[in-house]
Amino acid sequence: MDRYLLIVSTLLAAVGAVLGMMSVHHGIRSRWTVVWMVASFGCQLGFLALRGEARGACPLRDLGEILAFLAWSLTLFYFVVGPPYRLSLLGVFTAPVVVVFQSVALWPGVLASMPQRVAGGNPWGETHAAMSVLSYGALALAGVAGVMFLVLDHQLKEHHLKSGLFRNLPPVRELLESMVRLLWLGTALLTVGIVAGFIMPHTGGYGHFIAAVITWIGYCLLLGVKMVRGMTGRRFSLAAVGMFLISLTVFAFV
Repeated sequence: MDRYLLIVSTLLAAVGAVLGMMSVHHGIRSRWTVVWMVASFGCQLGFLALRGEARGACPLRDLGEILAFLAWSLTLFYFVVGPPYRLSLLGVFTAPVVVVFQSVALWPGVLASMPQRVAGGNPWGETHAAMSVLSYGALALAGVAGVMFLVLDHQLKEHHLKSGLFRNLPPVRELLESMVRLLWLGTALLTVGIVAGFIMPHTGGYGHFIAAVITWIGYCLLLGVKMVRGMTGRRFSLAAVGMFLISLTVFAFV
């Protein structure tokens, strides 16, 4: 049942992405993308609830569950910070990322078909896993906003000022401000996850924890440079997108 919910969630997000792109192409601001994403979000909640019940813990025990949790986190932050962006257009950029994450999670062998119940779970370990993956939702959305900025920058340079996409994109300043807020939020959540990781008992390898610390340092440096020296919008956007793509290597240690 849980796998079917994730499949339906993925299909709903895909429909929202396609219909949203068609609306933007015709220069129409449609709210239907939001509706499809709300339905997809509901299926994500159902999937995580069933997996959590089966595990008896936060469902972050295999790569499939982590990717599904990450997709849920990304969708959650999309609803939280969406209004400043023009919600429907942000969904057009967010939905394909959700589809990719959940499609990989559904790949044979990635998501455990018979989840084993967790015995003797540690609350600090649960906090470390949940807050770390939750932070990636905010960092992923910052990357999505970075892509939006780069698209807007390209439209301006190519003088495509009458295209449907350009007319629906939010102002440059709003995108940059939202990116900064999302990066601070993601870094703060990741900080909580890392602190919990220090406290939790370690019985296995340290690879994923070290990778998380390196990711945290990278984002702190990015925000520090932005605050102290300043960065052009294009460089900041490229850095936000690049940092997130590089940070995904942390899942190689799962």
